[in-house]
Amino acid sequence: MNHNFDKLGVALPQILLPDNSVDLHKWAVVACDQYTSQPRYWDEVADLVGSSPSTLHLILPEIYLGAENEAEKVACIQERMCNYLETGVLKQLEPGFIYIERETHSGIRRGLMVALDLEHYDFRPGSQTLIRATEGTVLERIPPRVRIREGAPIEVPHVMVLIDDVDHRVIEPLSERTGELSKVYESKLMMGGGQTTGYLINDQQLLGNIVTGLQQLVNQKHFEHKYGVSGCPSLLFAVGDGNHSLATAKVVWEKIKANLESTGTISREEILWHPARYALVELVNVHDPSLNFEPIHRVLFNINSEIFWETMRNYYLSQKSSFIIEDYPDVTEVYQKTVFYNQQNPTEHFIGFVTGNRCGLVTVGRPGCNLAVGTLQAFLDDLLQKNSAIRIDYVHGASTVAKLGSQPGNIGLFLPPLQKTDLFKTVILDGVLPRKTFSMGEAEDKRFYMECRRII
Repeated sequence: MNHNFDKLGVALPQILLPDNSVDLHKWAVVACDQYTSQPRYWDEVADLVGSSPSTLHLILPEIYLGAENEAEKVACIQERMCNYLETGVLKQLEPGFIYIERETHSGIRRGLMVALDLEHYDFRPGSQTLIRATEGTVLERIPPRVRIREGAPIEVPHVMVLIDDVDHRVIEPLSERTGELSKVYESKLMMGGGQTTGYLINDQQLLGNIVTGLQQLVNQKHFEHKYGVSGCPSLLFAVGDGNHSLATAKVVWEKIKANLESTGTISREEILWHPARYALVELVNVHDPSLNFEPIHRVLFNINSEIFWETMRNYYLSQKSSFIIEDYPDVTEVYQKTVFYNQQNPTEHFIGFVTGNRCGLVTVGRPGCNLAVGTLQAFLDDLLQKNSAIRIDYVHGASTVAKLGSQPGNIGLFLPPLQKTDLFKTVILDGVLPRKTFSMGEAEDKRFYMECRRII
């Protein structure tokens, strides 16, 4: 691990990639936290992969969390990791970043695989660290991930971390140098995931340019002028996708560090150079033209819609807010109005809905939160706390909400997208956003697992 970047919270990783004999189309699968209410998707992936080497065998899709055989699955994952290392399925590259060009539905997304220093990261609300969460961390979602990472010899990341580089100085210039770079992979992705290409970055001049660009972003005077703040610690990296996975890496590292310190058999310097101190992530510029911020909608299961509306009305009235329901004939129009009205009228919040027999728009006046997602989530948290039979899922894509919400016993709830230009300033001034506020692109545009890294 190279520590020339340590003041920036970054290190040069030694990345593991599949051997040339591995079929990358079967190797790379989408992030484990996608399609959590669509088992058919993961069944199709399993059928496609079969017994071939694949990251499917190195992850636990969240749809299977809590299953009776979860412990068995975790053991199989860790065993398969060891097998891939021992049999040469995975090969280690020279230290370096990987520049990625990923085809998505909205264009080519450019990213940079780096190792982030977890000593510079804190996911707790109010954190002032160089690396910060953008949404609230649900602590009960961490232990299952910890069980996978603890004892695992490698990490297989899907975390995407944002930088606010309006001048496009850090990542984008690499696109003009691809003819000079070593291409380390190129593959079409399964299940409509587009195409991805990776190039190794270990040239000293290119690395120096990246450092210079990051240093400018973190410069205190530049930072304070850019965001109109004073005396506020710089924020360089904001976690966009995979917040809970990065939080898991932090929890595991703190456990490892405490254990090593307690034994007294290793030096402080060796502890701070431990590979688990770092987490492999993809950096993406929030100003990348292909990067769309999509809302994360909600779907409720096992719920009586009439009781739901009455409970919702009573909740908002008790909060001194106004509450109106208006029906519409077409669910597509409902989502369009959800987006449009929230953009045009910030003093009210508009939440679209669809059930088995109706669709429409809820209007909450005098809301107690700054964002519509906060207004809705406050109510849902109260509802779920009092009704354990109701289940919630956080869903990407309006069409999926319409399909699931229209099924008997379900309610789909539409939310508007967050304006991505407001993200960093909101995190700096207000702290984390309500959980599951936004998603970077549709589900099929999420990161696919490709790169790995040793963590023990």
